[in-house]
Amino acid sequence: MRPVPSAFSGLALGAVLLVTPLQDPAPIRGFSPESSRTERALEQRFRAIPSPDSLRSYMKRLAARPNQVGSPYNKEGAEWLADLFRSWGLDAKIETFDVLFPTPRERRLELVAPTKFVARLQEPAVPGDPTSSQQAEQLPTYNAYSIDGDVTGPLVFVNYGIPADYERLERMGVSVKGAIVIAKYGGSWRGIKPKVAAEHGAIGTIIYSDPADDGYAQGDVYPVGPYRPKDGVQRGSVADMPLYPGDPLTPGVGATPDAKRLPLSEARTLTKIPVLPISYGDAQPLLAAIGGRVVPPEWRGALPITYKVGPGPATVHLKLAFNWDRKPLYDVIVRIPGTTAADEWVIRGNHRDGWVNGAADPISGLVALAEEARGLAELLRSGWKPKRTIIYAAWDGEEPGLLGSTEWAEAHADELQRHTVAYINTDGNGRGYLGMEGSHSLQQFVNEVAKDITDPETGLSVWKRRQLGTVSQARTAQERTALRSGADLKIGALGGGSDFTAFLQHLGVATLNLGYGGEGGDGIYHSIYDDFSHYTRFSDTSFVYGRALAQTVGTAVLRLAGADVLPFQFVGLSETVETYASEVKALLNTRRDDAIERNRQLDDGLFSAVNDPREPLQPPARADVAPALNFAPLDNALTALRQSAEGFESAYARAGGSPADAARANAILRGVEQTLLSDGLPRRPWYRHLIYASGFYTGYGTKTLPGIREAIEQGAWREAEQQVAIVAESLTNAAKRIDEAAAALK
Repeated sequence: MRPVPSAFSGLALGAVLLVTPLQDPAPIRGFSPESSRTERALEQRFRAIPSPDSLRSYMKRLAARPNQVGSPYNKEGAEWLADLFRSWGLDAKIETFDVLFPTPRERRLELVAPTKFVARLQEPAVPGDPTSSQQAEQLPTYNAYSIDGDVTGPLVFVNYGIPADYERLERMGVSVKGAIVIAKYGGSWRGIKPKVAAEHGAIGTIIYSDPADDGYAQGDVYPVGPYRPKDGVQRGSVADMPLYPGDPLTPGVGATPDAKRLPLSEARTLTKIPVLPISYGDAQPLLAAIGGRVVPPEWRGALPITYKVGPGPATVHLKLAFNWDRKPLYDVIVRIPGTTAADEWVIRGNHRDGWVNGAADPISGLVALAEEARGLAELLRSGWKPKRTIIYAAWDGEEPGLLGSTEWAEAHADELQRHTVAYINTDGNGRGYLGMEGSHSLQQFVNEVAKDITDPETGLSVWKRRQLGTVSQARTAQERTALRSGADLKIGALGGGSDFTAFLQHLGVATLNLGYGGEGGDGIYHSIYDDFSHYTRFSDTSFVYGRALAQTVGTAVLRLAGADVLPFQFVGLSETVETYASEVKALLNTRRDDAIERNRQLDDGLFSAVNDPREPLQPPARADVAPALNFAPLDNALTALRQSAEGFESAYARAGGSPADAARANAILRGVEQTLLSDGLPRRPWYRHLIYASGFYTGYGTKTLPGIREAIEQGAWREAEQQVAIVAESLTNAAKRIDEAAAALK
């Protein structure tokens, strides 16, 4: 319940304070004034427990050796972590799954014309960094779930390799058909690059890290500074996760030993062409050999060469072969039983596997999770018990494709949908500002938590520090005023790329993703240099933001586990979806205008025919002009949702019923997010959430109202009309369920 604004002026209020005893802080949402006092005292005790020294010691142990899926140290780490939890008196178990996880058998990349060059494809050890020399245990530099391939072709530079870049190439009269493309990391998730290249007829993809993005153009390179050295390489998965994450052979079901598996040839998330990541040291000779037109100015990187598009005369040979093995996963699961609402679950997770040692990604987040668990264990020993059951999870196999969390969620899908209140995710942590993303029904909740956590550098609340940071970055005076006056900061929408995906987008569990960052450079992502040495020199060097993360997420877990009434708030959801609806309407108008302009330019002869020497010249296609779409069902549903959200707030403010009334309301509330699910998005039914999804051509990047938005982007007008109706029905159902919760509170 929000405090009522005072009608006194500042002077009068000061006089009142001289004679009026200080009052308690406003009650925490979901708690009565009395239970709020108890909760705040509990949280104060909890937040005093996390220790930077403990965080440092955990990281030093967990990042001591490469811990990728299938490695000996990965299994050892799971056992050590489970034993650590048990030593605190917690119930910890390891759940195992068997998943497809390919590793390289052969990698070769060479320039065969007009000169000769063989790529090194190896990251060297760095003096003074003891774990970078553990080469016998390190995974080679590669992209998981690339297919085998042996291809030779002309080289074409495609900038970041996203759809807009191919549209630019088309306007330049350049085709990639039969070519091998080379793309910069960035601009989109890496798995989109070979996907789009294959759709345009390319036969192979090379991805490199340009120094303009995370190398010497940003600052000193490792070991002098934090940025990527010339031989540093970003490993990573290129599975087509916008179709479905998790084990490629068991979509939709847990990868247990007896699960029915697809043949490898039917695994839809493998790439269609071979793909390999390389360093900018290996990329420079390849790029320097490309001829043709100079690239557009905005495509240029920071290498000391003239960037050209091609195709040719550079010709490259790419050969890849993999061991297509199944490997075990080890998820560490901790369960703290609830009391009066034990069948309601609060789940908190972070993955524990890295591409190599993985100090920043993921262990900096995992050690905060461990300290939270230790803090809860201390509270348990003092006599505290949560109302709701709390589950802590250290997921395995996130890096190759969200394997551990997805397989666990699929294996337990029915009970998770029946029991889960919310899932809170972290995935690495740094120094700086609190990042908040997730379900907008939890927007006010997480804002309240952030206001009660102290930033270790400024002494402000982490909420205030983030507010000031967003104000400083605002583009207009109007935007700055809105940020200063708003009670809540807007949280971001979730797409894909971390372990929240199965919970939110497949099962419809309300979700938050939290973490600190934004200060300090990072050019060692997914490389051998992401280790304890780098992290303790350039990131959260004193682990005070690790402690802040443990305090932040632990406070959120305590509130969700102890609230009398679950702290969902739907006004923020309603306002956010209204914004998304406005965006898709504007997108339709923009697409219509762009199509008309493109056709005008074609009529004026301003586009070049696509130049592929093996085919007759192909004139660019005319654009399909968008028709009008009927958004009335969506508008009506949004009106109903807004009215229901406001009605729920009125009921919430007046609520004072019995525990049985609260229990009935809670049973309804935890199912609201599931009303936002459908039978599945077009062409990728694993993704069921109608408000947030991983983009079909953006990967990690979020698509909001994805069914409508992507249909408009692809010119599928009938599908867009159908998706408007589906979303409208979903929002109407959500409004009805919110009304039911309000009635239960009354």
